[in-house]
Amino acid sequence: MAELSATSVQVKKSNNVIAWLAPLLCLILGYIIWRFFIGADSHFTTPDPSGGFWPDQQGATSNLYKMYEGGILVPLLIGCLLMVITFTIERLLTVVKARGAGSNADFVRRIQYQLANKDVEGALAECDRQKGSVGNVMKAGLRKYKEMISVTELSTEQKVLAIQKEVEEATSLELPMLEKNLVFLSTIASVATLFGLLGTVTGMIIAFGKLGNSAGADAARGLSQGISEALYNTALGIGTSALAIVMYNVFTTSIDSITYGIDESGFTLTQSFASLYK
Repeated sequence: MAELSATSVQVKKSNNVIAWLAPLLCLILGYIIWRFFIGADSHFTTPDPSGGFWPDQQGATSNLYKMYEGGILVPLLIGCLLMVITFTIERLLTVVKARGAGSNADFVRRIQYQLANKDVEGALAECDRQKGSVGNVMKAGLRKYKEMISVTELSTEQKVLAIQKEVEEATSLELPMLEKNLVFLSTIASVATLFGLLGTVTGMIIAFGKLGNSAGADAARGLSQGISEALYNTALGIGTSALAIVMYNVFTTSIDSITYGIDESGFTLTQSFASLYK
């Protein structure tokens, strides 16, 4: 029995620098925003110019600057929010590119028309125009399709299996590129809320600790202020988590749509070959 020819699919080289560089830069930028923008001396009535890493600024002039008094977990939460924004933009660019130049459904129909007329070159030209993940997988399958037409040593079933294998290998290279870095969004969706709650709990502990050292109106005012500051952590954590969840679901839905197009393209190739080259 003749052996199937080797695959022509080439492994894509990927340098995922953003996966380790972006989180570090976002956390550093989160601290810079918290310390030097939100926590600038000019934003408080009683600043602490010699405070260093974490000055004891008092008397915020607006609600935005009160976020500084939420504690050291605030820059971590700001960093998480920046990570969500960064990986949202990065995944958006990738998914838009993966969708190709037009509708994948229309593209598959054009390929079906070309193959029905036995115009493989025309189908390959359509792939070059479409691009994207579906176009790349279809092109790899069409190359094997074209090769199998002239092969006489194999049966039709073996040729169809060879085309199917080529499509599967091309698919296995495309899908990881689409799903890459989504783990950051799913992770932040879980941990941002926990960080927010942790900041709130620690803030409440500090607020009630100060309550024991005060009395009367000063105690009530200090407690209400402490609770307000602590809840900034919860608000920032929940907001970041909600954004991460929404964007994660948007991207997974888009990837599912592209995956469906890839599956449809593979089915089109194998069924066309089986029916036209018996």
